[in-house]
Amino acid sequence: MVRLGKQARSVSIVGVGCTPFKNFEDHPETKGMSEGDAFGYAALEAIQDAGLEPRDIQYFYHGAANPFMIGDSLTPNMQVADWFGVRGIGSVHHSEACCTGYVALQEAVQAVASGTYDVVLSGAVDLAASLPVVDAPGCFRRDFPLSEMLPSIPKVYDRAYGRPFDSAFGISFDNWINKYRWEYDLTAEQIDDALNGVSKSLRHDAVLNPLAFSTEEFEDLAKANGLATADDYLKSFGNPKVTQYLRVTGFEIKCDGAAALVVMPTDMAVARGLDHKVIDVLGTGAAAFEGATPDNEYMGTKEGVRQVYELTGVSPDELDLLFVNDFFLAGDIVAAEEVGYIPRGEAWQYAIDGRLGFEGDKPINTHGGRCNFGHAHGASGVADIVEAVRQMRGEAGATQMPKVPRTTFLRGFGGGQNIRCQILRTHE
Repeated sequence: MVRLGKQARSVSIVGVGCTPFKNFEDHPETKGMSEGDAFGYAALEAIQDAGLEPRDIQYFYHGAANPFMIGDSLTPNMQVADWFGVRGIGSVHHSEACCTGYVALQEAVQAVASGTYDVVLSGAVDLAASLPVVDAPGCFRRDFPLSEMLPSIPKVYDRAYGRPFDSAFGISFDNWINKYRWEYDLTAEQIDDALNGVSKSLRHDAVLNPLAFSTEEFEDLAKANGLATADDYLKSFGNPKVTQYLRVTGFEIKCDGAAALVVMPTDMAVARGLDHKVIDVLGTGAAAFEGATPDNEYMGTKEGVRQVYELTGVSPDELDLLFVNDFFLAGDIVAAEEVGYIPRGEAWQYAIDGRLGFEGDKPINTHGGRCNFGHAHGASGVADIVEAVRQMRGEAGATQMPKVPRTTFLRGFGGGQNIRCQILRTHE
């Protein structure tokens, strides 16, 4: 059993930045942006937010889920430094598929906690709504059919010695929610209502967020299609089930985006007298289960949760806000219970009752999550952290929680499957 050691020194987030999560070619603020532009945009915003200059950054981490296919590059960290004024400083690229953004925080914190560096930037970028024009400048992108992307997905699974070829990809959508259904003797209709409840809450959050991909409420889509209510739309032929439980609205919206953060030792952050709150990173729990492992998301989440609670001494009743990597929407329900954020066997009803939105008593993914805010693969985890920090500072704008959260839990996973469980707390 893994036992985590205490950090050599406390580390805090002092700056965050995030691009809009859109199809860049369709959005006037981002049209024509390359991956370097996008990473630089987020990095410079984070540096400015921290009250720093690029010359203050001592090291940076670059993350991307699939840099060769999506970015047409093999060492992308080498190709973005000039875009935010840090030519020549040390850096490293890492790729953990959709868990990349959470690993980005973990690596930056470890670099500072060890005493090696004092000021580290970590970010991630994926222009997931388009593909590069090979051998052309990075600003040239092209649309692509999903069929062009699908062959790369099984590559996150071990296919050696007759292990299942892509079988894990299909079953992973539903296996945990199916386990949950039978454990609590729920009907398929109750699960459907619960998932649609999550969709309604998170879509409302996203529509109010200027960075989010989704801009239309389900009520408006219902009216446009001659239907009376959001529930009518969500259960209509226009939103069919594509797995046993998940409808179209229960899957990620792929998009383009980048996000970044800056960390430094807590004592240094406090001494700087920043005009916003300092957010401490209490710890990270980590696990990894090969994608063909049965119940890999459940098993990894359980282990990551155990580690981070044991390390930090935080208890579930202290949590004010939860983020879940929900490119399968069911993750919001099952992970919320495994984390202890919602009592076991009750999250499905919380979802139906509309309690998971930013105005509810158990908010999850206040920016809308992968199915509404958008999913830029490796960048999405950092975008979660950006949103968490803004909520904890009281700077989340139209979707600010009525009670500013003090303690936030993030459960990230991806890449067949890497798991990271992280706890943030406002420094007091």
